[in-house]
Amino acid sequence: MTANLPFFDVLIVGAGISGVGAAYYLQRDNPDKRYAILEARGNSGGTWDLFRYPGIRSDSDLHTFGFAFRPWTGKKAIADGPAILAYLRETAQMFGIDKHIRFQHRVISAHWSTETAQWLVTVATPDGHQQYCCNWLFCAGGYYNYQQGFAPEFAGQNAFKGQIIHPQHWPEDLDYRGKKVVVIGSGATAVTLVPAMAQKAQHVTMLQRTPTYIMPVPAKDWIANLLVRVLPDQWAYRITRRKNILKQRYFWRFCMRFPNAAKRLIRWANRRELPKDFATDKHFNPPYAPWDQRLCAVPDGDLYKALRDSKADIVTDHIDHFTEQGIQLKSGEQLEADIIVSATGLNILPFGGIELKVDDRPVVLKECIAFRGMMLSNVPNFAFAVGYTNASWTLKVDLLSQHFCRILQHMDNQQMTICVPRVRDPDMATRPLLDFDAGYIKRALDDLPRQGPARPWVMSMDYFEDVQILKHDAVTDPELQFSVAHAVTQDKDDAA
Repeated sequence: MTANLPFFDVLIVGAGISGVGAAYYLQRDNPDKRYAILEARGNSGGTWDLFRYPGIRSDSDLHTFGFAFRPWTGKKAIADGPAILAYLRETAQMFGIDKHIRFQHRVISAHWSTETAQWLVTVATPDGHQQYCCNWLFCAGGYYNYQQGFAPEFAGQNAFKGQIIHPQHWPEDLDYRGKKVVVIGSGATAVTLVPAMAQKAQHVTMLQRTPTYIMPVPAKDWIANLLVRVLPDQWAYRITRRKNILKQRYFWRFCMRFPNAAKRLIRWANRRELPKDFATDKHFNPPYAPWDQRLCAVPDGDLYKALRDSKADIVTDHIDHFTEQGIQLKSGEQLEADIIVSATGLNILPFGGIELKVDDRPVVLKECIAFRGMMLSNVPNFAFAVGYTNASWTLKVDLLSQHFCRILQHMDNQQMTICVPRVRDPDMATRPLLDFDAGYIKRALDDLPRQGPARPWVMSMDYFEDVQILKHDAVTDPELQFSVAHAVTQDKDDAA
């Protein structure tokens, strides 16, 4: 099955922030392991290389979104996309990770053999299909579909004479100077686009069906910038990182425990930033509780400034149909536009759409249950990285990557070659993998793995609990089975 094919101990899928983080810990904690990173696109950086729309930025501070092992030294805590991409690529180069990346290598399928304890991985490249073998497959590509964002069809869409653009496929030569722009959506992408485009456009309208919770945050962390003046970079970074982790966590817990008070606090922050006659109760009053969906951060209040300066406005309404000149709303209002940006969200594509098989049996994701938020039931030697929805993505990836390395060390120490989670209770109740109300998550829930009612089968969103379990507790568990491949056992018998 695997003779004469390139072999790696670990194949990492994806050269974005998760893949680079996983590679760092792998070569630090398991330096004897041979690995490669298979990247479908022609560049590293993942999300931060793909998205090129105006104003793209992180909605998490870089002291927690950055890697634990490499300080973020930029002046802005809420950094823009190009700065994040540069940080990511510099990190990969600094630790020699970039030398392990194989670009334009899109993983199509991965078939597991229990007999040999190996994955046979088929990859599409510019030179045709290639195959690799590995003991472990680590999916670090997140869960977005990098080929196509979510773009609903609107009635009369073809009648519009202007341009319709999805942020995931932003034209490099788009000239919106002096033009009327309508941005459909109310999430992080829309909140970013509106103030950025308002700097050059004649006017920008954010058309939302449902408001989103939006919070003003400082773009710079004055405490972090003060600490770097008096302390070594690593010390200053650790203190700031810890401070921000605690701040994120306590605010999230406050929102969960006191949703009505949190809602009043957020709306007070909105009213303070907006003109007194602004319809805050209409445009900044979501019908759900804070953190049912992710909050949108507005660094230095740039969205509010665009609204105060009348360079932008918000319309809360439903689309009836497109016209030649713009959009007809169900209220009867018409929005004229030269450009319409459909910031309507993303599509989920778990594990990059890889076809998984275990001993010739197809893996049906919705029948799998997530183990410790990083493995799948009945799928051997397979790990994945999905970050937090209520905090910085990378915080979770750091912990998962380190736990993965501990599993490899345990297997080496015990001379085991196979690791697979097994649910002991066939009647265990399950629930959706992500307890999150975002549209892109809800559209994909039926195609995602599930989680159970208690550890180790829950998709934890609690950083401090994860630190204890993933960094300090034993890697062994009654529902995590370790064994030796039949072929390996036979080889030992033959040698004896």
